[in-house]
Amino acid sequence: MKKQLFALLFALVPFTAMAAPLPEQPHSMTPDINDQASLQRGMQLYVNYCLGCHSLEHQRFARAATDLGMPQDLVEENLIFSSELAYNDQMLTSMTRGDGESWFGVSPPDLTLFNRVKGSDYIYSYLLGFYRDPSQPLGVNNNVLEAPAMPNVLEPLQGVQEMVCAETDRPVDGAELDPLTGKYQSCEVMQVTRPGAMEPEEFEDAVYDLTNFLVYVGEPSKLQAQVLGPKVLIFIFIFGVLAYLLKREYWRDIH
Repeated sequence: MKKQLFALLFALVPFTAMAAPLPEQPHSMTPDINDQASLQRGMQLYVNYCLGCHSLEHQRFARAATDLGMPQDLVEENLIFSSELAYNDQMLTSMTRGDGESWFGVSPPDLTLFNRVKGSDYIYSYLLGFYRDPSQPLGVNNNVLEAPAMPNVLEPLQGVQEMVCAETDRPVDGAELDPLTGKYQSCEVMQVTRPGAMEPEEFEDAVYDLTNFLVYVGEPSKLQAQVLGPKVLIFIFIFGVLAYLLKREYWRDIH
């Protein structure tokens, strides 16, 4: 009996292993893959601003349209721009790996499972973290990933964001004390200096929708699991009751 118990505990050891937590991000968001309208807006943003470089190799237009409640004709008319792609095809970019390496120094990665690796807070913070930096080859930098190899494709919506210096009476990370004023100078505050097509709140909502869509893409079967889960539990409960009653009937004469 002891050997069996030790064997069971040994088998459960891998399930107790915990991955190292990712660093805390400047912004956080709570995904909601049941918000169909948010996912629809996120897919539209992805197709218009991201699919030109980043494929979703493990996702098809048809699967996303079905899960998000979008009619086929609407998807074909507004979300499939390449004549080489059809409704049932994978969501692939027209950019070749060679072109990506030539233009950006590295081929843009596929983002199907990116949320599973980095997490929604990382994606959300990264998309909000671009700021103008003339010293960089692409003219922008990011406060989450230093020297990114991609431009700020959402700048037309957000506007031009820059690092500005602000004074504070209390020391904060990265702030330097000005001996003349006795105050701390922090140059890590970002501010939109040239407005884009969206107000800051609207842009944050748009980035939320885009991140939410990538969360869904990372595990699209989760929507079906949430629907089937309660039904399976109800079936198991009913089956368990029937099995128990059947067991009592079989063993009645024996006892």
